[in-house]
Amino acid sequence: METHEEAEFCFPELLNTSCLKPVVSQTNAVVYHILLFTFSPLTVALNLMVIISVAHFRQLHTPTNLLLLSLAVSDLFVGLVMMPAEILLKMTCWFLGDSMCSLYVFLGWLSVSASVGDMVLISVDRYVAICDPLHYTHKVTVKRVKVCICLCWFCSGCFCFGILNDNLTHPGKYICQGECVISISHVAEVVDLVSTFILPISAIIALYMSVFVVAVSQARAMRSHITSITAQRSGKAVAKKSELKAARSLGVLVVVFLICFCPYYCVYLAADTSVTVTVYFYASFLMYINSCLNPLIYSLFYPWFRKSVKQIFTMQILQPDSQNINIL
Repeated sequence: METHEEAEFCFPELLNTSCLKPVVSQTNAVVYHILLFTFSPLTVALNLMVIISVAHFRQLHTPTNLLLLSLAVSDLFVGLVMMPAEILLKMTCWFLGDSMCSLYVFLGWLSVSASVGDMVLISVDRYVAICDPLHYTHKVTVKRVKVCICLCWFCSGCFCFGILNDNLTHPGKYICQGECVISISHVAEVVDLVSTFILPISAIIALYMSVFVVAVSQARAMRSHITSITAQRSGKAVAKKSELKAARSLGVLVVVFLICFCPYYCVYLAADTSVTVTVYFYASFLMYINSCLNPLIYSLFYPWFRKSVKQIFTMQILQPDSQNINIL
């Protein structure tokens, strides 16, 4: 049983304003250390591979890969800042002051918001590529994608500043010394829920359902065409493979996002009832793990990613004119 008598003050000299040190069970402490030393560096490493690959090799400077680069940057902040801070806050006090707490909270919200925005942009990119392939190169250009990425980060920053305005302008207003938490109104909670979960996931599902329908339709058209030319067996094999590929892509992209984000928002909505701090932590960390899975989902399945990782680890990217090699 965890009791306040077992805990010590974070700042013993400030008895009236100091928080109590977190009391962590041995089991939770082991789990926290495993999460800290496994997922945090793995998230940073995977996203750094994506960033270096896309930024270094000129052949990868395509609209889709620029979106992956933006996603990797936001996920990098999650692994570099959010994961370690979230775990350490459960094991010790916050000693960096109120201003650093406000900065940490803002960066955390910005990273998650930008990551969700990037996922929506990637969904739009793939929707246009599959549903309107003839006009894709004209509609989706590198310049337009750069503008969209900048707008995504700018809007995410404005959104986070608006939600956290009171916490940013009055750091430490709602907390004792030694904690780093935020306090937002119920209206702000609803706006955050709608803006960072309901609307994005609805858009992603709608876009990928359209992609799935078009992919299946194209597969059936291809089967009919092949049947009229070659053996029927061959056509069925090609169509079946296309349908399975479309279904797999839809499942991986949408289901993983739901698995990672739904528990957090379910706990978020029930925070005023019987949800414990430990449950809230694990739900939050599951959402952060999505940043570790994103490079695997969006990049690891690309052949160029494996080739670029090999180039990085063998230090061949340091060779002259390495940015111009054929990486595709």
